[in-house]
Amino acid sequence: MKIVDVCAFYSPKGGGVRTYVEQKLAIGPELGHDITILAPGDKHEIILRGPHARIVTMPSPRFPLDSNYWYFDDEEALHARLDELAPDFVEVSSPWRSPNFVARWRPEVPRAVIMHADPLSAYAYRWFGTVLSRETIDRSFEPFWEHLRQLGTSFDTVVCASSELRDRLKDGGVENTSLHPMGIEPGVFSPTRRDPAMRARLLELCDLPESAHLLLGVGRLAAEKRWKLVIDAATAAGHERPIGLIILGEGKQRRQLKRQIGGNPHIQLMKPVRNRAQFATILASADALVHGCEAETFCMAGAEARASGLPMVVPDRGGAADHAMGGGGLTYAAGDADAASAAILQVLDWPVRPDVSPPRTMMDHFAGLFAEYEAIRARRLAA
Repeated sequence: MKIVDVCAFYSPKGGGVRTYVEQKLAIGPELGHDITILAPGDKHEIILRGPHARIVTMPSPRFPLDSNYWYFDDEEALHARLDELAPDFVEVSSPWRSPNFVARWRPEVPRAVIMHADPLSAYAYRWFGTVLSRETIDRSFEPFWEHLRQLGTSFDTVVCASSELRDRLKDGGVENTSLHPMGIEPGVFSPTRRDPAMRARLLELCDLPESAHLLLGVGRLAAEKRWKLVIDAATAAGHERPIGLIILGEGKQRRQLKRQIGGNPHIQLMKPVRNRAQFATILASADALVHGCEAETFCMAGAEARASGLPMVVPDRGGAADHAMGGGGLTYAAGDADAASAAILQVLDWPVRPDVSPPRTMMDHFAGLFAEYEAIRARRLAA
């Protein structure tokens, strides 16, 4: 099939969606499909990634809250570009405005929404969850729920990567939901990459000896990632035993988090490690991954940590919780720094590293996803 992904969340500077896009461009052609990522950008550009893989950008405004991203604002121009690309199947990788644009394009072409974002968890539940129940919050955000329900009827499938998100959408009346957990890049992450020398260097950066414990955090420095909670939890746990925390990430909250850390030498903010082999070695060499975000639609960092044999401490809501199942780690009450601190101390007392089932790979993910697309297209053609 010719598959076009209308991808409003793509940014060449990184992020989970970029990682997903790169894997789609590599794996899609291996599975016999032609893949185009149609993304907003500063100008029209075609970036070839292979004979049947490309990124096409169309001139669009920068997103005012984060200049690393753009957004689609011209429905007519988007329709014209889709007409030129003539896909057999179209994806939309955003639950915001772009799916409305695509829903009004040629209705005979089968289509899917990929839930790369969970706005209710990232914003509504996080902002108001300490004073209101989820049921009350959902009633207050009924217009957005109605928008999600409309997507369920306008698209052939609403693809979720975590069971919690799929079940919540289904319970909220969103039709045509499907579960396709993502996976890791094959051949990169493994417990065998554990390197005592790397661990010692990272602890030295935290002004700690090799006998201390090393925690790792990975992700964008944004409010919904709850790094403040992670820092508070690690600091509290550090009063009980020597603990270092390395956070790999960049984003708008860097200055705020630096102020929170203050003069604590045991917590260090570092830029993301782009070299995949080096990053995999860092993951395998830590003692635990700590994550704060309950709005993850999958949590790639959690999947990669599990594949690296790294126990994790994650919130009990959102995609991250899936990776702690089956002995992969511990969950704590989402949004509760004290509970996270207690879970950190508990997981550091585990006698051995977890021996968990092998994780899915991105090949597994795309094989299943594209098989569903082919079945949808076949049903459409037969109707």
